[in-house]
Amino acid sequence: MDMRQCSHHYCLATKFIDDKLLRTVNHIDGVNQVVLLTDGMDTRPYRLSWPPSTVIFDLSPERVFRSAAEKLAGVGAKIPRNCIFLHVPMESSGILQSLRAKGFNGNRPSIWVIQGLPVMTLASFEEVLFSVSNMATNGSFFLGELPAWLAETEIGIKSSTGQWMEKLFMSNGFRVDMIGYDDIARNLGKQLAQGDYKNILFVAEQLQFSDDQMETWRREFQRVEEQGDEEGFEEL
Repeated sequence: MDMRQCSHHYCLATKFIDDKLLRTVNHIDGVNQVVLLTDGMDTRPYRLSWPPSTVIFDLSPERVFRSAAEKLAGVGAKIPRNCIFLHVPMESSGILQSLRAKGFNGNRPSIWVIQGLPVMTLASFEEVLFSVSNMATNGSFFLGELPAWLAETEIGIKSSTGQWMEKLFMSNGFRVDMIGYDDIARNLGKQLAQGDYKNILFVAEQLQFSDDQMETWRREFQRVEEQGDEEGFEEL
């Protein structure tokens, strides 16, 4: 195979995700929180040119991450200057609490990527999606790859993948688009490598507000209401 002309699905997906990440953090104001849901061997924190003040969270299996980090350090891999890289073990009891403990701010925009994270059941992915939905502010992005078999799990028969994705993501506040691997290859002037590839590439945008945003507004509303009550009492 002529590798200069053909590209594997995974390589195309990785390129697409890399480009989307960098465009978002470089061109959308306030987006400096990046959450990577991975297998522990994601090199994006080291190889991408992150802008200053970017905070990268890697949620992955502890043992694999530590082993990969040692190997990367051994070959001189470094995080870009003025960026912060934090690991959150996948084995943590709660994603929400663990990310907050590391400094994630649910009142600020973020971009989330899933690629390589071990997803064993539909229920486990639904838990991840629910957590992302609770933490991602309105306008934040969630993108990456999912195993195609997830689309067949819920009802036991093959259904429309697009309809299934739309229903699942919209129920968690996301508008989702599926991305064609052949479209990416065409845009890059490549040919898509032959062979079956059972993943779904997607980009989703959060339409609802995060838990932290709702709590902030609840407190502000309560403050204004109490202030109004005090002013009304003084007038009496």
